[in-house]
Amino acid sequence: MTLGTLWFVLIAVLYIGYFVLEGFDLGVGILLPFLGKNDLRRRAIINTVGPHWDGNEVWLLTAGGATFAAFPNWYATLFSGFYLALFLMLIALIVRGVAFEFRSKDENPRWRSLWDWCIFLGSVIPALLWGVAFANFVRGVPIGPNFQYQGTFLDLLNVYSLLGGVVSLLGFALHGAIFLSLKTVDDLQVQARRWAQRLWVPAVIALVAFTISTYVFTDIIDKSGINPWPVSIFAVLALLASGWFIRRKQDGWAFVMTALAILLAVTTIFMELYPRVLVSSIDPMYDLTIENSASGPLTLRTMSIVALIFVPIVLAYQGWTYWIFRKRIVEKADTLHY
Repeated sequence: MTLGTLWFVLIAVLYIGYFVLEGFDLGVGILLPFLGKNDLRRRAIINTVGPHWDGNEVWLLTAGGATFAAFPNWYATLFSGFYLALFLMLIALIVRGVAFEFRSKDENPRWRSLWDWCIFLGSVIPALLWGVAFANFVRGVPIGPNFQYQGTFLDLLNVYSLLGGVVSLLGFALHGAIFLSLKTVDDLQVQARRWAQRLWVPAVIALVAFTISTYVFTDIIDKSGINPWPVSIFAVLALLASGWFIRRKQDGWAFVMTALAILLAVTTIFMELYPRVLVSSIDPMYDLTIENSASGPLTLRTMSIVALIFVPIVLAYQGWTYWIFRKRIVEKADTLHY
């Protein structure tokens, strides 16, 4: 395995970690106005992800930094071509983070309602745009000579990419509903399970439709090398299995299955890309690949040493935080922080 391939795999792992972890707290934010019928309940919902949301976003920051350092041409083309979409996503994530901290600074109902809607919109927009972005990665975008993006924002909005956005939106909402059923008690837990049951069917339909569409809108059939179709099928099977566990009220296993479905779906995307990092819809000769996008060997070697030292520390710390805040949230005003 070359250092370029190693870092392609590591970046895939970082995105998988981000989507599995950030996926459920985005889902919680999406469900906030539907499950939070009063301020006390909304506070309880927010407190389920309060200790974790900022730690989960570290995975995204690390993935972006790793892309910049390991594959500067990929980073440059991505952030020029997807600039408006990524800008909207960044603003949404910033507003969402501010909302978590500001909503309880004032007891005025209008003040809290404003920030609660900011949490909702700051969760919906990234959940939708991540699916749109990754679908475009494999479908292809207008990249010409010298890695220059030659399209507009509207070129990113097509049937396949929008379907990918629906998949990520529904998938994260389902993941969040199951997480809420794990972290809450009594009526809120019951309501969370009901929403998980409601979201499961459309999430499965969307994922199946997206999987089939992948064979229509991408070159997955003609692609030589690693064939990702078995992994995509297992992603669908994992999501199907989550519905069985939801009905049996086995929330832990249901959460494992949705996490596995997200892991396998993102793995499918990266397997379909390899050895490319961005597909050109103009001509395959303009594809960005691991070879033509990577930094020099010294940079990649240095990054590998740093990652070997610090990644286990980050994993240990984040695992410790989840263990410390493992208890269920109870709807009592004096026990809630946010």
